Amino acid sequence: MKKLLFLLLFYPILSVGSDRKIPSKIKDVTVYLSGAQVYRKAQCTLAEGTNELVFSGLSSKIEESSIQISGLQAVSILSMSYDLNYLEKSESNPQVKKWEDKIIHIHHEIAMLKNLIAGLEEEEKVITTNRMVSTDNQALDLNKVKEISTYYRERITNIKNEIFRTNLNINEFNLEVNALRKQLAEANNAPEEEQGELTITFDAPIATNLDLSISYLVRDAGWIPNYDIKSKKLNDPIDLSYKAHVYQKTGKNWDNVNVTLSTGNPNVNVNKPNLGTKYLNFVSRYAKRQKTSTKKKGYVYNPTVRKVIGTIVDESGSPLPGANIVVKGTNNGTQTDFDGNFSLDVISGRELVISYIGQKTQELPIYSSVINAQLEEDAATLDEVVVTGYGIKREKSTLGYAVSEIEPENLLQGKAAGVHITGASGASTNIRIRGNSSFQRAQPPLYIVDGVPLEGFGEGDLDENEIQSMEVLKGAEASALYGNRGANGIVVITTKKSSIQDGLTNTKFVIKKPYSIISDGDITAIEINTFKVSAEYEYFAAPLINENVFLTATLKDWEKYQLLPGEANVYFEGGYAGKTNLDPFTVKKEMTLSLGIDPGITVSRKQQRNFKSKSFTGSNRVLNRTYDLEVKNNKSSAIDLKLMDRIPISQNKEIKVDDVEPQAADYNKKTGLLSWSLKLNSKESTKESFSFQVKYPRGRYISL
Repeated sequence: MKKLLFLLLFYPILSVGSDRKIPSKIKDVTVYLSGAQVYRKAQCTLAEGTNELVFSGLSSKIEESSIQISGLQAVSILSMSYDLNYLEKSESNPQVKKWEDKIIHIHHEIAMLKNLIAGLEEEEKVITTNRMVSTDNQALDLNKVKEISTYYRERITNIKNEIFRTNLNINEFNLEVNALRKQLAEANNAPEEEQGELTITFDAPIATNLDLSISYLVRDAGWIPNYDIKSKKLNDPIDLSYKAHVYQKTGKNWDNVNVTLSTGNPNVNVNKPNLGTKYLNFVSRYAKRQKTSTKKKGYVYNPTVRKVIGTIVDESGSPLPGANIVVKGTNNGTQTDFDGNFSLDVISGRELVISYIGQKTQELPIYSSVINAQLEEDAATLDEVVVTGYGIKREKSTLGYAVSEIEPENLLQGKAAGVHITGASGASTNIRIRGNSSFQRAQPPLYIVDGVPLEGFGEGDLDENEIQSMEVLKGAEASALYGNRGANGIVVITTKKSSIQDGLTNTKFVIKKPYSIISDGDITAIEINTFKVSAEYEYFAAPLINENVFLTATLKDWEKYQLLPGEANVYFEGGYAGKTNLDPFTVKKEMTLSLGIDPGITVSRKQQRNFKSKSFTGSNRVLNRTYDLEVKNNKSSAIDLKLMDRIPISQNKEIKVDDVEPQAADYNKKTGLLSWSLKLNSKESTKESFSFQVKYPRGRYISL
């Protein structure tokens, strides 16, 4: 009786101390661009008073602060803790069971084939043992001998051929088994994922049954926008298929769940910036400046990208050769070629750092396999630039020859070390660089102005107000850049030049049918919707930059579809036309897509020969330019083509652009852009022309 009373007294304590494991199942998932909100359902029975329950088998990638519990009714939560359990094994990959079953099935097939071979070999033995063609009592006639011999030969041949074919089948099965075993070994050797456990202590006023909903945010999941753009023929609407490439590696499979896609990103810092006062004071010209970095917003890391190609250009659209593209936090990088193009394998890392001396460094998430970037000039870092003889900018530490950075005013006043200057203000200036020869026999150096080699400077050539930086290159290796022309040294001059960003939307797409998404990091493609978008088709050519003719489609009312940056596969007239980037963040009004190059239309741009294209008027130099643009439609149908070129715009009052003759072009005086809207019948050609005149001070140089 005493023992029974003791147990009754301590029963409440024992019931509180022992926990119960409650199963739960994922029902709904909201997938963000980075991360996912998981909703689990669980049923439990609570006794009156304090109850401690453990919800096990959860993901190990849960953001603990995001855990929420609903469906409590009158029950309250006394405490809640999230921990990792390293002892419980995670749910096995369902593919592993398929591989194991497949191996067993193949072994059965191999066993039956071996039995077949054994039977054939026994038959061969019987035939070989009983191949006598005569007996002791009588001899067989010749025809009978031939008949028996033919049978033996044909049957033995068939048996051996069948054994040979069966062995080939066994070898193929063995190869398949080896491949499956390798996949199994890779899966079984993968590090075991720890399991998440949520322990909750409830206080129930009465015994009750609860239908709980547990939600939390997980890492290592997200979705990447992707598009299919299809056009059957000209003047048809565009079929725009908006898709999501969903991935997750949370350690838990999402089996037959309701999926909602959100364009939000809970990992973005939502704190508003605080702008303080900027105080100006004098600093040393050589003080180390902090390099500015432009970090694009709205682009989201795409973990499925393994290789990135693209083009890097400056603000004017000109390619930047020698620009550096590096995977952030790694030594994996490359440089652009002469046309600004690059290709880079990105097995690891999440962001690209794109830099070029004298330009603002740009950091971009690896959001696509095609990434193009336009860098902005950064005047604050121009002091750190060294321009080689080829006009490619590099850090000084990477050069294999002597570089002397000189203040323009010091060079003009003859204060540069190793440089001899003669000539007073207003007179002809002569510069000599100390090197292999003495000053008496020294010849003038080679000048490189903004990457262009110039032969000799005259009166007024060196205006310090127009010079951004100046370097003197000395030594045999520096001279080797231009051979004998650089034997007397090189003066590299960079003249002064002059010098924007995005937003984010938040929309949800509720997917009607449930999906199963395995926790292996692979892509599950989910179609969001397909739209028929009205489009205007037009051929486009800008031979100043590229002498190809592109077919374009301008989309109407594209804003209402809540598009995000992503890769797009382009299909035209039933065929695959290539891949492009759809980037609404950089579109202002119209979204124009390139559907590919049409070789059936040719375009060329030529400058008219004019022996008086250069002349002098007083203290000014005058340049006259006339260009002819020729277009030919070799197609069997008529086309509409937009042809574009430009007339330069002066940013300096000493440079004047006059006598502009746009001819038949539409001329935008603010931008200098020329455009022609042409209609060409089949096999028809046309020629368009324009001209202009540029005046600027003698002894100065410009780049048209």
